[in-house]
Amino acid sequence: MSQIRADGLSKFYPVALKAPGFVGTLRHFFQRKYRQVEAVRDVSFAIAPGEVVGFLGPNGAGKTTTLKLLSGLIYPSAGQVEVAGHQPFKREHAFLRKITLVMGNKQQLIWDLPAADSFRVNAAVYEIPDDEFKKRVGELSEMLALGGKLNQPVRKLSLGERMKAELLAALLHRPQVLFLDEPTLGLDVNAQVAVREFLREYNRRYRATILLTSHYMADITALCERVLMIHHGKLIYDGGLGGLLERFAPYREVHIQLGQPVEKDRLEQYGELRELEGLEVRLLVRREQLVSGVSQMLRELPIDDLEVREPAIEEVIGQVFADTRLIAEGR
Repeated sequence: MSQIRADGLSKFYPVALKAPGFVGTLRHFFQRKYRQVEAVRDVSFAIAPGEVVGFLGPNGAGKTTTLKLLSGLIYPSAGQVEVAGHQPFKREHAFLRKITLVMGNKQQLIWDLPAADSFRVNAAVYEIPDDEFKKRVGELSEMLALGGKLNQPVRKLSLGERMKAELLAALLHRPQVLFLDEPTLGLDVNAQVAVREFLREYNRRYRATILLTSHYMADITALCERVLMIHHGKLIYDGGLGGLLERFAPYREVHIQLGQPVEKDRLEQYGELRELEGLEVRLLVRREQLVSGVSQMLRELPIDDLEVREPAIEEVIGQVFADTRLIAEGR
């Protein structure tokens, strides 16, 4: 049984067209014209209970719109969606108790009050008994390493501490489904690692289903075995990270440590030269030519060391979004 299911999910927005200048303003006032913007187009997927799934795409691809559709903040233009056995757009009380939506660029904590006071407001909203409230705050604050910080005004907390406090507030009612939109946005490396470790432990302890968007690929590789990739509102990939490399990266990286300098022109005959710094070389070689190409390099070049690697996931995804041919094949 799926915890999250979308079938042909779409969202269209009418956007008014207006010519510049006074005449354009008058014409816009009396005879308004619109164009249809397709934010999400015919998206279908299913996510099982307890699964952690990454949601990838460039800015404007439709990620946040999809999360808003799944959390019931906006109504779909077409298609069907079900989350935790509910239709999100109905905004039923039982549904709202099962989900949470955390957006890295938004906050729910009251700026001038201690975070603990905002937690009490959330506890009242979700009708959490006082004993259970204290237990959950203690448990979550320990997992997030927030001890001693909850009684300080939110404005006195560091960015990383505020994000942890936002997570605690959002998870106080122990939701079954977490929609996380850039939860590590703007955090330093140590804070990002702490948030990832917390999410991993929360998922393990409560078997929560998590749909995570992030521009930090370390978030995705650390937490998600499966990814959804969206571009121009269209789902172009649904599968494992390894499958993403196989499908969209038809090459391997060959890293070479030379024993002596070699001319650039000579190296370029073995593959696409991506880097040449002193005696260190990085080549891209097509997968079907890898065995023969590496054998040829070992015979013909003064090599001290050679290593074959998968390309960096960030580089592959960047190439997918930049290459319209790959996107068309992904469809």
